[in-house]
Amino acid sequence: MATVFLSTLTPKFYVALTGTSSLISGLILIFEWWYFRKYGTSFIEQVSLNHLSPWIGGGDALAAENVAVAANNNNNQQSVPECKVWRNPLNLFRGSEYQRLTWSTKKEPLTYYDMNLSAQDHQTFFTCEADAGKPEYEIMQTAWRERNTEVRIKSARSALDLNPECASAHILLAEEEATSIAQVEKMLRTALKHAEVNYRKSQITQHQSPTMEALHRRDTNVFIYIKRRLAMCARKLGKMKEAIKMFRELTKEVPPIMNVLNLHENLLEALLEVGAYADCQAVLARYDDIALPKSATICYTAALLKARTVADKFSPDVASKRGLTPAEMAAVEAIHRAVEFNPHVPKYLLEMKPLILPPEHILKRGDSEAIAYAFFHLPHWKRVEGALNLLHCTWEGTFRIIPYPLEKGHLFYPYPTCTECADRELLPSFHEVSVYPKKELPFFIVFTAGLCSFTALLALLTHQYPEPMGALAKTLLSWWYVPIQYVLEKLEAVLPSNLLHHLSRI
Repeated sequence: MATVFLSTLTPKFYVALTGTSSLISGLILIFEWWYFRKYGTSFIEQVSLNHLSPWIGGGDALAAENVAVAANNNNNQQSVPECKVWRNPLNLFRGSEYQRLTWSTKKEPLTYYDMNLSAQDHQTFFTCEADAGKPEYEIMQTAWRERNTEVRIKSARSALDLNPECASAHILLAEEEATSIAQVEKMLRTALKHAEVNYRKSQITQHQSPTMEALHRRDTNVFIYIKRRLAMCARKLGKMKEAIKMFRELTKEVPPIMNVLNLHENLLEALLEVGAYADCQAVLARYDDIALPKSATICYTAALLKARTVADKFSPDVASKRGLTPAEMAAVEAIHRAVEFNPHVPKYLLEMKPLILPPEHILKRGDSEAIAYAFFHLPHWKRVEGALNLLHCTWEGTFRIIPYPLEKGHLFYPYPTCTECADRELLPSFHEVSVYPKKELPFFIVFTAGLCSFTALLALLTHQYPEPMGALAKTLLSWWYVPIQYVLEKLEAVLPSNLLHHLSRI
Protein backbone atom coordinates (compact mmCIF):
# COMPACT_ATOMS: atom_id res chain seq x y z
CA MET A 1 0.00 0.00 0.00
CA ALA A 2 2.83 2.37 0.81
CA THR A 3 4.44 1.68 -2.58
CA VAL A 4 1.18 2.37 -4.39
CA PHE A 5 0.65 5.58 -2.41
CA LEU A 6 4.16 6.90 -3.11
CA SER A 7 3.90 6.07 -6.80
CA THR A 8 0.76 8.19 -7.16
CA LEU A 9 2.41 11.35 -5.72
CA THR A 10 3.47 13.92 -8.31
CA PRO A 11 6.37 16.41 -8.08
CA LYS A 12 3.82 19.22 -7.58
CA PHE A 13 2.82 17.58 -4.31
CA TYR A 14 6.40 17.71 -3.02
CA VAL A 15 6.75 21.35 -4.08
CA ALA A 16 3.52 22.25 -2.28
CA LEU A 17 4.51 20.24 0.82
CA THR A 18 7.97 21.77 1.22
CA GLY A 19 6.70 25.26 0.40
CA THR A 20 3.96 25.02 3.01
CA SER A 21 6.41 23.68 5.62
CA SER A 22 8.84 26.50 4.86
CA LEU A 23 6.09 29.11 5.20
CA ILE A 24 4.89 27.74 8.52
CA SER A 25 8.44 27.47 9.88
CA GLY A 26 9.16 31.05 8.78
CA LEU A 27 6.06 32.38 10.52
CA ILE A 28 6.99 30.53 13.73
CA LEU A 29 10.55 31.89 13.52
CA ILE A 30 9.36 35.48 13.06
CA PHE A 31 6.98 35.20 16.01
CA GLU A 32 9.63 33.56 18.22
CA TRP A 33 12.22 36.22 17.39
CA TRP A 34 9.74 39.05 18.09
CA TYR A 35 8.77 37.49 21.42
CA PHE A 36 12.42 36.99 22.36
CA ARG A 37 13.33 40.61 21.51
CA LYS A 38 10.45 41.89 23.61
CA TYR A 39 10.52 39.58 26.62
CA GLY A 40 13.99 38.04 26.53
CA THR A 41 12.81 34.42 26.42
CA SER A 42 11.36 31.87 24.02
CA PHE A 43 7.56 31.59 23.85
CA ILE A 44 7.66 27.84 23.12
CA GLU A 45 10.11 27.30 25.95
CA GLN A 46 7.93 29.27 28.37
CA VAL A 47 4.84 27.27 27.38
CA SER A 48 6.67 23.97 27.73
CA LEU A 49 8.13 24.86 31.13
CA ASN A 50 5.07 26.52 32.68
CA HIS A 51 2.21 24.49 31.19
CA LEU A 52 3.45 21.18 29.78
CA SER A 53 6.02 20.28 32.45
CA PRO A 54 3.47 20.07 35.32
CA TRP A 55 1.36 17.68 33.22
CA ILE A 56 4.31 15.48 32.39
CA GLY A 57 5.23 15.48 36.06
CA GLY A 58 8.05 17.45 37.40
CA GLY A 59 8.76 20.97 38.33
CA ASP A 60 11.83 22.82 37.42
CA ALA A 61 14.16 22.94 40.38
CA LEU A 62 15.03 26.46 39.48
CA ALA A 63 11.50 27.72 38.97
CA ALA A 64 12.16 30.39 41.58
CA GLU A 65 14.37 32.15 39.08
CA ASN A 66 11.47 33.38 37.01
CA VAL A 67 9.54 35.11 39.76
CA ALA A 68 11.09 38.56 39.89
CA VAL A 69 9.95 39.79 36.49
CA ALA A 70 7.82 42.66 37.78
CA ALA A 71 10.29 44.42 40.09
CA ASN A 72 10.53 48.22 39.95
CA ASN A 73 10.89 48.77 36.23
CA ASN A 74 11.35 52.53 36.44
CA ASN A 75 12.81 52.87 39.93
CA ASN A 76 16.49 53.26 39.24
CA GLN A 77 16.69 54.42 35.65
CA GLN A 78 19.75 56.62 35.21
CA SER A 79 21.50 58.20 32.30
CA VAL A 80 24.16 56.08 30.66
CA PRO A 81 27.56 57.07 32.11
CA GLU A 82 31.00 56.72 30.65
CA CYS A 83 33.36 53.99 31.84
CA LYS A 84 34.71 56.03 34.74
CA VAL A 85 37.44 54.46 36.84
CA TRP A 86 37.01 54.80 40.61
CA ARG A 87 39.53 54.42 43.39
CA ASN A 88 39.07 51.12 45.20
CA PRO A 89 37.78 51.94 48.71
CA LEU A 90 39.41 48.77 50.09
CA ASN A 91 42.72 48.94 48.22
CA LEU A 92 45.60 47.12 49.86
CA PHE A 93 48.96 48.44 51.03
CA ARG A 94 51.71 48.06 48.45
CA GLY A 95 54.61 47.23 50.74
CA SER A 96 52.90 44.97 53.27
CA GLU A 97 50.38 43.24 50.98
CA TYR A 98 50.91 43.64 47.23
CA GLN A 99 54.68 43.08 47.45
CA ARG A 100 54.17 39.79 49.28
CA LEU A 101 52.63 38.33 46.13
CA THR A 102 55.57 39.57 44.07
CA TRP A 103 58.07 38.05 46.50
CA SER A 104 56.34 34.66 46.63
CA THR A 105 55.19 34.18 43.02
CA LYS A 106 57.28 36.68 41.02
CA LYS A 107 54.02 38.08 39.62
CA GLU A 108 53.17 41.75 39.54
CA PRO A 109 49.66 42.26 40.99
CA LEU A 110 49.39 45.88 39.79
CA THR A 111 49.53 47.09 36.21
CA TYR A 112 51.35 50.22 35.14
CA TYR A 113 48.03 51.77 34.13
CA ASP A 114 46.62 51.18 37.63
CA MET A 115 49.71 52.60 39.36
CA ASN A 116 49.73 55.59 37.02
CA LEU A 117 46.15 56.36 38.05
CA SER A 118 47.23 56.16 41.70
CA ALA A 119 50.10 58.53 41.01
CA GLN A 120 47.66 61.02 39.53
CA ASP A 121 45.41 60.64 42.59
CA HIS A 122 48.32 61.24 44.95
CA GLN A 123 49.38 64.33 43.06
CA THR A 124 45.83 65.64 43.24
CA PHE A 125 45.38 64.87 46.94
CA PHE A 126 48.83 65.63 48.36
CA THR A 127 50.24 68.52 46.29
CA CYS A 128 49.17 72.11 45.67
CA GLU A 129 50.46 75.36 44.23
CA ALA A 130 51.56 76.52 47.67
CA ASP A 131 54.37 73.92 47.59
CA ALA A 132 56.45 76.10 45.28
CA GLY A 133 59.70 77.10 47.01
CA LYS A 134 59.51 74.33 49.61
CA PRO A 135 62.22 71.77 48.75
CA GLU A 136 60.67 68.84 50.64
CA TYR A 137 57.29 69.23 48.95
CA GLU A 138 58.87 69.75 45.54
CA ILE A 139 60.73 66.48 46.07
CA MET A 140 57.44 64.76 46.91
CA GLN A 141 55.80 66.17 43.78
CA THR A 142 58.46 64.35 41.79
CA ALA A 143 58.32 61.25 43.99
CA TRP A 144 54.63 60.57 43.28
CA ARG A 145 55.41 60.45 39.54
CA GLU A 146 58.35 58.06 39.82
CA ARG A 147 57.81 54.58 38.36
CA ASN A 148 60.52 52.82 40.37
CA THR A 149 59.57 51.93 43.95
CA GLU A 150 63.08 52.30 45.32
CA VAL A 151 63.42 55.77 43.83
CA ARG A 152 60.11 56.82 45.38
CA ILE A 153 61.17 55.57 48.82
CA LYS A 154 64.56 57.27 48.51
CA SER A 155 62.89 60.56 47.55
CA ALA A 156 60.52 60.35 50.53
CA ARG A 157 63.45 59.79 52.89
CA SER A 158 65.31 62.80 51.47
CA ALA A 159 62.15 64.88 51.95
CA LEU A 160 61.99 63.79 55.60
CA ASP A 161 65.64 64.74 56.05
CA LEU A 162 64.71 68.27 54.98
CA ASN A 163 61.47 68.40 56.98
CA PRO A 164 60.61 65.63 59.50
CA GLU A 165 57.03 66.95 59.62
CA CYS A 166 56.32 66.27 55.92
CA ALA A 167 53.19 64.13 56.30
CA SER A 168 52.99 63.09 52.64
CA ALA A 169 56.49 61.58 52.86
CA HIS A 170 55.38 59.54 55.87
CA ILE A 171 52.38 58.35 53.83
CA LEU A 172 54.57 57.14 50.98
CA LEU A 173 56.88 55.23 53.33
CA ALA A 174 53.93 53.66 55.16
CA GLU A 175 52.33 52.59 51.90
CA GLU A 176 55.40 51.23 50.14
CA GLU A 177 58.29 50.61 52.56
CA ALA A 178 56.57 49.02 55.57
CA THR A 179 56.40 45.23 55.26
CA SER A 180 53.68 44.55 57.87
CA ILE A 181 50.41 46.15 58.88
CA ALA A 182 51.79 46.83 62.35
CA GLN A 183 54.64 48.86 60.83
CA VAL A 184 52.18 50.66 58.58
CA GLU A 185 50.04 51.63 61.57
CA LYS A 186 53.05 52.90 63.49
CA MET A 187 54.22 55.08 60.57
CA LEU A 188 50.72 56.41 59.92
CA ARG A 189 50.28 57.42 63.58
CA THR A 190 53.44 59.49 63.27
CA ALA A 191 52.13 60.98 60.05
CA LEU A 192 48.77 61.74 61.70
CA LYS A 193 50.42 63.89 64.37
CA HIS A 194 52.18 66.03 61.77
CA ALA A 195 49.14 66.15 59.51
CA GLU A 196 46.91 67.36 62.34
CA VAL A 197 49.37 70.13 63.21
CA ASN A 198 49.55 71.25 59.58
CA TYR A 199 45.76 71.08 59.32
CA ARG A 200 45.31 73.35 62.36
CA LYS A 201 47.80 75.89 61.04
CA SER A 202 46.30 76.12 57.57
CA GLN A 203 42.77 76.27 58.98
CA ILE A 204 43.52 79.63 60.56
CA THR A 205 44.94 81.19 57.39
CA GLN A 206 42.75 79.53 54.74
CA HIS A 207 40.73 82.69 53.96
CA GLN A 208 43.71 84.95 53.38
CA SER A 209 44.28 84.06 49.73
CA PRO A 210 43.46 81.41 47.12
CA THR A 211 46.90 79.90 47.67
CA MET A 212 46.28 79.47 51.38
CA GLU A 213 42.87 77.98 50.63
CA ALA A 214 44.51 75.42 48.31
CA LEU A 215 47.05 74.66 51.06
CA HIS A 216 44.27 74.02 53.57
CA ARG A 217 42.46 71.78 51.09
CA ARG A 218 45.65 69.76 50.61
CA ASP A 219 46.21 69.46 54.37
CA THR A 220 42.59 68.36 54.79
CA ASN A 221 43.05 65.65 52.17
CA VAL A 222 46.22 64.41 53.85
CA PHE A 223 44.59 64.40 57.29
CA ILE A 224 41.49 62.47 56.17
CA TYR A 225 43.49 60.04 54.02
CA ILE A 226 45.72 59.10 56.96
CA LYS A 227 42.74 58.63 59.29
CA ARG A 228 41.08 56.36 56.72
CA ARG A 229 44.19 54.22 56.26
CA LEU A 230 44.61 54.01 60.04
CA ALA A 231 41.03 52.75 60.30
CA MET A 232 41.84 50.15 57.64
CA CYS A 233 44.90 49.07 59.64
CA ALA A 234 42.72 48.65 62.73
CA ARG A 235 40.32 46.53 60.66
CA LYS A 236 43.14 44.32 59.39
CA LEU A 237 44.61 43.94 62.89
CA GLY A 238 41.27 42.83 64.33
CA LYS A 239 40.55 45.99 66.33
CA MET A 240 37.00 46.16 65.03
CA LYS A 241 35.46 48.58 67.55
CA GLU A 242 38.19 51.12 66.87
CA ALA A 243 37.89 50.67 63.12
CA ILE A 244 34.09 51.04 63.09
CA LYS A 245 34.29 54.13 65.29
CA MET A 246 36.85 55.76 62.98
CA PHE A 247 34.86 54.91 59.85
CA ARG A 248 31.69 56.33 61.41
CA GLU A 249 33.48 59.55 62.25
CA LEU A 250 34.89 59.84 58.75
CA THR A 251 31.52 59.32 57.08
CA LYS A 252 30.30 62.48 58.84
CA GLU A 253 32.97 64.58 57.11
CA VAL A 254 32.01 66.58 54.02
CA PRO A 255 35.19 67.56 52.08
CA PRO A 256 35.28 66.72 48.35
CA ILE A 257 37.75 63.89 48.94
CA MET A 258 35.00 61.96 50.72
CA ASN A 259 33.14 61.48 47.43
CA VAL A 260 36.21 59.73 46.01
CA LEU A 261 37.00 57.52 48.99
CA ASN A 262 33.48 55.99 49.34
CA LEU A 263 34.02 55.40 53.04
CA HIS A 264 30.57 53.95 53.54
CA GLU A 265 31.80 50.81 51.77
CA ASN A 266 34.58 50.43 54.35
CA LEU A 267 32.00 50.89 57.10
CA LEU A 268 29.67 48.29 55.59
CA GLU A 269 32.46 45.71 55.34
CA ALA A 270 33.53 46.29 58.95
CA LEU A 271 29.94 46.03 60.23
CA LEU A 272 29.43 42.77 58.34
CA GLU A 273 32.61 41.40 59.91
CA VAL A 274 31.18 41.86 63.43
CA GLY A 275 27.69 40.73 62.37
CA ALA A 276 26.04 44.10 62.99
CA TYR A 277 23.36 43.52 60.34
CA ALA A 278 20.93 46.11 61.73
CA ASP A 279 23.62 48.79 61.50
CA CYS A 280 24.40 47.65 57.95
CA GLN A 281 20.77 48.09 57.04
CA ALA A 282 20.83 51.61 58.47
CA VAL A 283 23.89 52.50 56.40
CA LEU A 284 22.25 51.07 53.28
CA ALA A 285 19.11 53.10 53.92
CA ARG A 286 21.29 56.20 53.79
CA TYR A 287 23.40 55.41 50.74
CA ASP A 288 21.23 53.10 48.60
CA ASP A 289 19.32 56.01 47.13
CA ILE A 290 18.13 56.67 43.59
CA ALA A 291 20.14 59.89 43.33
CA LEU A 292 23.43 58.28 44.46
CA PRO A 293 25.66 56.10 42.27
CA LYS A 294 25.35 52.40 42.91
CA SER A 295 28.14 49.93 43.52
CA ALA A 296 28.52 46.18 43.87
CA THR A 297 29.01 46.61 47.62
CA ILE A 298 25.67 48.37 48.03
CA CYS A 299 23.68 46.04 45.75
CA TYR A 300 25.14 42.75 46.99
CA THR A 301 25.09 43.77 50.65
CA ALA A 302 21.39 44.57 50.30
CA ALA A 303 20.90 41.15 48.69
CA LEU A 304 22.85 39.44 51.48
CA LEU A 305 20.80 41.10 54.21
CA LYS A 306 17.52 40.04 52.59
CA ALA A 307 18.80 36.55 51.83
CA ARG A 308 19.91 36.15 55.43
CA THR A 309 16.29 35.98 56.67
CA VAL A 310 15.29 33.08 54.39
CA ALA A 311 18.48 31.39 53.14
CA ASP A 312 18.80 28.79 55.91
CA LYS A 313 15.39 27.26 55.09
CA PHE A 314 15.29 27.87 51.33
CA SER A 315 14.85 24.85 49.06
CA PRO A 316 14.44 25.19 45.29
CA ASP A 317 12.30 22.03 45.09
CA VAL A 318 9.90 23.23 47.78
CA ALA A 319 9.80 26.75 46.30
CA SER A 320 8.94 25.41 42.84
CA LYS A 321 5.97 23.48 44.26
CA ARG A 322 4.45 25.95 46.73
CA GLY A 323 5.79 29.19 45.25
CA LEU A 324 7.86 31.84 46.95
CA THR A 325 6.93 33.53 50.20
CA PRO A 326 7.06 37.36 50.31
CA ALA A 327 10.40 37.26 52.13
CA GLU A 328 11.87 34.82 49.58
CA MET A 329 10.49 36.95 46.77
CA ALA A 330 12.22 40.03 48.21
CA ALA A 331 15.51 38.13 48.52
CA VAL A 332 15.32 36.81 44.95
CA GLU A 333 14.50 40.27 43.61
CA ALA A 334 17.46 41.74 45.52
CA ILE A 335 19.78 39.13 44.04
CA HIS A 336 18.43 39.83 40.55
CA ARG A 337 19.01 43.54 41.10
CA ALA A 338 22.59 42.94 42.25
CA VAL A 339 23.40 40.53 39.43
CA GLU A 340 22.03 42.92 36.82
CA PHE A 341 24.25 45.68 38.20
CA ASN A 342 27.41 43.54 38.16
CA PRO A 343 27.02 40.07 36.63
CA HIS A 344 30.64 39.06 37.30
CA VAL A 345 30.39 38.82 41.10
CA PRO A 346 28.52 35.48 41.49
CA LYS A 347 31.23 33.43 39.81
CA TYR A 348 33.75 34.70 42.37
CA LEU A 349 31.39 34.28 45.34
CA LEU A 350 30.55 30.74 44.20
CA GLU A 351 34.28 30.10 43.60
CA MET A 352 33.75 29.24 39.96
CA LYS A 353 36.65 31.58 39.10
CA PRO A 354 39.88 32.06 41.06
CA LEU A 355 40.33 35.30 42.97
CA ILE A 356 43.35 37.57 42.68
CA LEU A 357 44.46 40.59 44.68
CA PRO A 358 42.13 43.49 43.84
CA PRO A 359 43.56 46.45 41.92
CA GLU A 360 43.89 49.95 43.35
CA HIS A 361 41.22 51.21 40.94
CA ILE A 362 38.00 49.57 39.87
CA LEU A 363 35.48 49.97 37.11
CA LYS A 364 31.91 49.88 38.33
CA ARG A 365 29.94 46.98 36.86
CA GLY A 366 33.22 45.52 35.60
CA ASP A 367 35.35 42.51 36.48
CA SER A 368 37.70 44.65 38.58
CA GLU A 369 34.84 45.72 40.86
CA ALA A 370 33.68 42.10 41.14
CA ILE A 371 37.15 40.98 42.24
CA ALA A 372 37.42 43.81 44.78
CA TYR A 373 34.00 42.99 46.25
CA ALA A 374 34.40 39.21 46.40
CA PHE A 375 37.93 39.46 47.82
CA PHE A 376 36.64 41.10 51.00
CA HIS A 377 33.00 39.96 51.18
CA LEU A 378 33.21 36.25 50.37
CA PRO A 379 33.66 35.36 54.10
CA HIS A 380 30.51 37.35 54.93
CA TRP A 381 28.48 35.31 52.43
CA LYS A 382 29.91 32.07 53.77
CA ARG A 383 29.05 33.10 57.31
CA VAL A 384 25.32 33.36 56.46
CA GLU A 385 24.05 29.80 56.22
CA GLY A 386 22.41 29.06 52.87
CA ALA A 387 23.17 32.46 51.31
CA LEU A 388 25.50 31.05 48.67
CA ASN A 389 23.03 28.26 47.93
CA LEU A 390 20.28 30.83 47.33
CA LEU A 391 22.62 32.82 45.11
CA HIS A 392 23.55 29.69 43.17
CA CYS A 393 19.88 28.81 42.60
CA THR A 394 18.79 32.24 41.41
CA TRP A 395 21.56 34.30 39.85
CA GLU A 396 21.51 32.72 36.38
CA GLY A 397 17.78 33.33 36.08
CA THR A 398 18.48 37.05 36.00
CA PHE A 399 19.55 36.87 32.38
CA ARG A 400 16.17 35.46 31.40
CA ILE A 401 14.48 38.70 32.49
CA ILE A 402 17.08 41.25 31.41
CA PRO A 403 15.83 42.91 28.20
CA TYR A 404 17.57 41.88 25.03
CA PRO A 405 19.58 43.24 23.26
CA LEU A 406 21.89 44.77 25.84
CA GLU A 407 21.23 48.32 24.71
CA LYS A 408 18.13 48.19 26.88
CA GLY A 409 18.02 48.21 30.66
CA HIS A 410 15.68 46.70 33.23
CA LEU A 411 16.51 48.02 36.70
CA PHE A 412 19.63 50.00 35.74
CA TYR A 413 21.01 51.84 32.77
CA PRO A 414 22.28 49.60 29.95
CA TYR A 415 25.41 47.60 30.65
CA PRO A 416 28.42 49.54 29.26
CA THR A 417 30.20 47.95 26.33
CA CYS A 418 33.58 49.44 27.23
CA THR A 419 34.11 47.59 30.53
CA GLU A 420 36.18 44.78 29.03
CA CYS A 421 38.82 47.11 27.59
CA ALA A 422 39.16 49.08 30.83
CA ASP A 423 39.36 45.91 32.93
CA ARG A 424 42.16 44.55 30.75
CA GLU A 425 44.13 47.70 31.55
CA LEU A 426 43.43 47.50 35.29
CA LEU A 427 43.93 43.76 35.86
CA PRO A 428 47.23 41.85 35.52
CA SER A 429 47.96 39.78 32.43
CA PHE A 430 47.86 36.44 34.28
CA HIS A 431 44.18 36.96 35.13
CA GLU A 432 41.49 35.90 32.68
CA VAL A 433 39.18 38.89 32.44
CA SER A 434 35.51 38.08 32.91
CA VAL A 435 33.24 39.47 30.19
CA TYR A 436 29.51 40.12 30.23
CA PRO A 437 27.66 36.78 30.16
CA LYS A 438 26.02 36.67 26.77
CA LYS A 439 22.36 35.80 26.63
CA GLU A 440 22.27 32.77 24.34
CA LEU A 441 19.43 32.24 21.90
CA PRO A 442 16.89 29.68 23.16
CA PHE A 443 17.04 26.23 21.57
CA PHE A 444 13.63 26.57 19.94
CA ILE A 445 14.62 29.73 18.07
CA VAL A 446 17.77 28.05 16.74
CA PHE A 447 15.82 24.88 15.89
CA THR A 448 13.06 26.84 14.13
CA ALA A 449 15.59 28.87 12.17
CA GLY A 450 17.36 25.68 11.05
CA LEU A 451 14.08 24.00 10.15
CA CYS A 452 12.93 27.06 8.20
CA SER A 453 16.21 27.22 6.27
CA PHE A 454 16.16 23.50 5.54
CA THR A 455 12.57 23.46 4.27
CA ALA A 456 13.18 26.59 2.19
CA LEU A 457 16.17 24.86 0.60
CA LEU A 458 14.04 21.79 -0.09
CA ALA A 459 11.31 23.94 -1.65
CA LEU A 460 13.86 25.63 -3.92
CA LEU A 461 15.43 22.33 -5.03
CA THR A 462 12.03 20.70 -5.58
CA HIS A 463 10.90 23.63 -7.69
CA GLN A 464 14.06 23.57 -9.82
CA TYR A 465 14.46 19.78 -10.05
CA PRO A 466 11.03 18.23 -9.39
CA GLU A 467 11.63 14.73 -10.81
CA PRO A 468 14.99 14.03 -9.07
CA MET A 469 13.69 15.42 -5.80
CA GLY A 470 10.53 13.28 -6.12
CA ALA A 471 12.67 10.21 -6.67
CA LEU A 472 14.85 11.16 -3.70
CA ALA A 473 11.79 11.61 -1.50
CA LYS A 474 10.43 8.20 -2.52
CA THR A 475 13.78 6.61 -1.76
CA LEU A 476 14.02 8.23 1.69
CA LEU A 477 10.46 7.28 2.58
CA SER A 478 11.07 3.71 1.47
CA TRP A 479 14.18 3.60 3.69
CA TRP A 480 12.21 4.89 6.64
CA TYR A 481 9.43 2.37 5.97
CA VAL A 482 11.80 -0.62 6.10
CA PRO A 483 12.29 -0.64 9.92
CA ILE A 484 8.56 0.07 10.43
CA GLN A 485 7.66 -2.86 8.20
CA TYR A 486 10.11 -5.05 10.07
CA VAL A 487 8.51 -4.16 13.41
CA LEU A 488 5.01 -4.84 12.03
CA GLU A 489 6.07 -8.25 10.76
CA LYS A 490 7.46 -9.15 14.17
CA LEU A 491 4.24 -8.01 15.82
CA GLU A 492 2.19 -10.13 13.45
CA ALA A 493 4.29 -13.11 14.36
CA VAL A 494 3.90 -12.55 18.11
CA LEU A 495 0.39 -11.15 18.51
CA PRO A 496 -2.78 -13.01 17.45
CA SER A 497 -4.20 -12.00 14.07
CA ASN A 498 -7.64 -11.07 15.40
CA LEU A 499 -6.07 -8.47 17.75
CA LEU A 500 -4.27 -6.76 14.89
CA HIS A 501 -7.53 -6.92 12.91
CA HIS A 502 -9.42 -5.12 15.65
CA LEU A 503 -6.64 -2.55 16.06
CA SER A 504 -6.65 -1.85 12.33
CA ARG A 505 -10.42 -1.31 12.45
CA ILE A 506 -10.00 1.13 15.33
